[in-house]
Amino acid sequence: MTAITTEHVGATDEGTPVLRWTLERAGTLVRLLTYGGVVQSVEVPDRHGTVADVVLGFPDVAGYLGSRGPYFGALVGRYANRIAGGAFTLDGRTYRLARNDGPNSLHGGERGFDRWVWDAERDGDGVRLSRVSPDGEEGFPGRLAVSATYTLEADGALRIDYRAETDAPTPVNLTNHTYWNLGGAGSGLATGHVLRIAAGRITPVDATGVPTGELAPVGGTRFDFREPRVVGPGYDHNYVLDGAQGGTGVAAELHDPVSGRVLTVTTTEPGMQLYTGDHFDGKPYGPGDGIALETQHFPDSPNRPSFPDTVLRPGQVFNSTTRYGFSVR
Repeated sequence: MTAITTEHVGATDEGTPVLRWTLERAGTLVRLLTYGGVVQSVEVPDRHGTVADVVLGFPDVAGYLGSRGPYFGALVGRYANRIAGGAFTLDGRTYRLARNDGPNSLHGGERGFDRWVWDAERDGDGVRLSRVSPDGEEGFPGRLAVSATYTLEADGALRIDYRAETDAPTPVNLTNHTYWNLGGAGSGLATGHVLRIAAGRITPVDATGVPTGELAPVGGTRFDFREPRVVGPGYDHNYVLDGAQGGTGVAAELHDPVSGRVLTVTTTEPGMQLYTGDHFDGKPYGPGDGIALETQHFPDSPNRPSFPDTVLRPGQVFNSTTRYGFSVR
């Protein structure tokens, strides 16, 4: 069984209390905040049994309240990643969103899911966070009831199960935005890790980071991680996963040769964003200090009919699962 405790760790600027839930099982310890559904820390041992926190984050709530860009550990929605031009058309009606990333809408807008305090309750070996996003929030249609359940499994893996229901058609794309450094947060560059991604194609992007609509083969390019190799800097791209959907196949494997720690990601999602944190400003982390592996539907899908559909309609249930497994080599 997972050992689960909770404590009060602060409040938002509006005075809403923020709780921290701690989950511990099979050598893995996870700290989770009700603010933004943030995975604040994940502690796991290296090949010698030395424990370190392997995700980037802040030591207190104030750090997250003041942060506007990195989305450290956050639960991201209503639509993760970019929507071109801050607009989309659904069933003949055009919806306008905040343009918070140049000309585009990013990660749900000015106040996405990462900037709300979520309700929380214990759910078996995990914690279930939930909130209702009202109709019109950040320009999105429909009242969306959302939950994310964070569970520690018997082997110490962290599983996140997302669920959503709506009373009007609306696009939904949820992810977790944890940055990983398997050598330990603050230990230096994560761009020296070795990465494998089960994807033969990416969705190339224009100068603003929005997909062009093409599905481009990775063979012969720097985007080819079908065989393990060192990551390096300069990545912020969506990979089209091969056979990883359904949660049975490995979407990605990240390995730190120095510590021996290995992160294995499985998901029911069709895509995964690889982001190497090149825009970190040194407060408190510098470029390349963490690697995000954001399981997701493709960016700008509401404007790309050829991409997998992200529209949730009344009577349907959105379900998505991503699992983060930990081992050593």
